Amino acid sequence: MIASRQRLRRTVALALPLSLALPLAACGSSGSGGSSSSSNGSAGGSSSSTSAAAAGGATSSSAAAKPTGAITVYNAQHESLGKEWIDGFTKATGVKVNVRNGSDTEMANQIVAEGKASPADVFLTENSPSMTIVENKGLFAKVDANTLADVPQQYRPSTGMWTGIAARSTVFAYDKSKLKPNQLPASIMDLAKPEWKGRWGASPSGADFQAIVSAMLQLKGKDATLAWLRAMKTNAKPFKGNSTVMKAVNSGQIDGGVIYHYYYFGDQAKTGENSKNVGLHYFGKQDPGAFVSVSGGGVLKSSKNPTAAQAFLNYVVSKQGQEVLQNGTSFEYPVGSQVPANSKLKPLSQLGAPAVDPAKLNSPEVVTLMQDAGLL
Repeated sequence: MIASRQRLRRTVALALPLSLALPLAACGSSGSGGSSSSSNGSAGGSSSSTSAAAAGGATSSSAAAKPTGAITVYNAQHESLGKEWIDGFTKATGVKVNVRNGSDTEMANQIVAEGKASPADVFLTENSPSMTIVENKGLFAKVDANTLADVPQQYRPSTGMWTGIAARSTVFAYDKSKLKPNQLPASIMDLAKPEWKGRWGASPSGADFQAIVSAMLQLKGKDATLAWLRAMKTNAKPFKGNSTVMKAVNSGQIDGGVIYHYYYFGDQAKTGENSKNVGLHYFGKQDPGAFVSVSGGGVLKSSKNPTAAQAFLNYVVSKQGQEVLQNGTSFEYPVGSQVPANSKLKPLSQLGAPAVDPAKLNSPEVVTLMQDAGLL
């Protein structure tokens, strides 16, 4: 069904006057926050496939409507990755994209504070709980059906008010010189046991880790999650950022740490100096520690240019947009248009991830529980 929709959109796109030979570029590392504007950015490489929505509007009722003008994107994804999507979309459509960069929580709270007066047309995040914050305030427009059709149900919320645009896997990074495979925790819940006291770490203040706890809350319930967090307060060493956790594992400060997979692969693609002693343990078996976090994208209900905003979101999940993840250096998983992951990554289908509805991840309650446990 998805493949047939994609063929239909490609047929429609070929009838449009706009050329969609979409350049791609290698995805870079995360940058700092800021504000910038992109108009005719280039991203190296090309793709022969086309997207009717990216070329001419994303609404299923008017697939040939051409997006024009300008939009503003609030980007909480990695700055370099957001730029590649923006540059590719602008090159394909001529639509100017203004971007504001910030963190998940910062951008979500800003949109909520701005409400119906927000200048944002599109919101992109690294982790889905911040999307839920905006959705729960009724600030998203429903995503166009043809965009949702490009993303499997497990990688988007049941509500259809936003969609997954990329994914990252929870992993246990461990010191290969200290731990053998049979000594690794079978479940992330095992890290609450006394034998792990002082031996593992995480970044409790980060949105990445809080998304993982959100999944635990959905899967295990409030009591079990709070008990685990209280044990974490005793057992784990806190660090600021996933990269710092991995460096601590690599240098022998701790035996292991809970991070997302792409920090390891990103370092390996460079010098490998911060990951040479590190192995990755995938919990699998639908364990909370096998949680796959979805990066989200949504169109604001208050958008002044909804046609272009919906077209941008469609571009991100199209074959061209998802190939930025497959071929670049972000090492995040594509989730749209059946684009495979980078060949260095363990396939999504082999992760044994638990079934989690991103629409039900409750980040405010997680923050409360972490505060109760003394972690924040």
